[in-house]
Amino acid sequence: MTKNQILVILKVIVSGGLIWFLLSSIDIGAAKDRILGADNVMILCAGFVLLLQMGVGGARWWAVMRAIETPLPWFELTKLFWIGGFFSQALPSSVGGDPIRIYMAYKDGLPLSKAINGVMLERVVTIIGLTILVIAVQPWFVPKLNAETQMLTLTVLAMLGAGTIFGVIVLLYLDRLPEALSKFRIVRGMNALAADSRLLFLRLKGAVLASIFGILTHVNISLCVFFLAMSIGVDVTWLDCMVLMPLVILVTTLPISIAGWGVREGAMVTAFALVGVPGEGALVLSLMLGILGIVMMIPGGGFWLIRRKAGEAMSAADAEAAVEQELENTMDASSKNV
Repeated sequence: MTKNQILVILKVIVSGGLIWFLLSSIDIGAAKDRILGADNVMILCAGFVLLLQMGVGGARWWAVMRAIETPLPWFELTKLFWIGGFFSQALPSSVGGDPIRIYMAYKDGLPLSKAINGVMLERVVTIIGLTILVIAVQPWFVPKLNAETQMLTLTVLAMLGAGTIFGVIVLLYLDRLPEALSKFRIVRGMNALAADSRLLFLRLKGAVLASIFGILTHVNISLCVFFLAMSIGVDVTWLDCMVLMPLVILVTTLPISIAGWGVREGAMVTAFALVGVPGEGALVLSLMLGILGIVMMIPGGGFWLIRRKAGEAMSAADAEAAVEQELENTMDASSKNV
């Protein structure tokens, strides 16, 4: 059994165990009633928002690539983003869709370092957008909480804001390590990442444009969840979703489960309990979001199949190995030229 297979099995165990635990602790009958009474129109609205999200994701990546001076067309990046989402959501891979995106961007003509840095910085922009949105809506959300929860919320927000600022500063100065360390491949990669980070974050126009798309990402997801909540009679506002969902997404990115299954459900049950949503309502809401996400990623699989027939695509695991090999070859060539 390979390492990747073992990782997949462990993630399946985590996801399955968490979902089983949550199902055993809620009112199954009430959950069933919510599902059977779901409003299909609201579900279609949520699906439409997720389709728009692919365009927003492509635009976010486009803004980053434009800022680091290696642009690709928005539509091409949107297709690659969709393919990455398909591998992240629809397949039980031990790696996400990012290696696929990196490799395909590289095959589309980008330098490998730019392809890697573009995806990494696009992820950073997503976190920045999350932080800005959550902090911006707090004046309308915090008064709804009790005093103890208010203090906890403000503490978490302060940590999130400080952590985001500190992370960006670290990225900007990654190349300030002693020159003697530049013989190491990872250090040379960090130097390139720092240079691209400065191109993105120290130029106002590029930083603002990327951040706007980062914020829209979470506004869109929150609107999708709001429509799903309306479909099953969960009493929350769009404001509640805009505050709670970015934090749920942040927890879901932990690479300990299959596409966030189980972790997302636990996070949503915990988070939405703050605004009085019963456990079965939050769990059904999370399961619907996950299933709808898989359905909306199917076109990404179609784009991947088209490229695969053209000999341009490969599996996620193969793409990860190819990126590692290309990176090693690039760094080795650089070393010989020094």
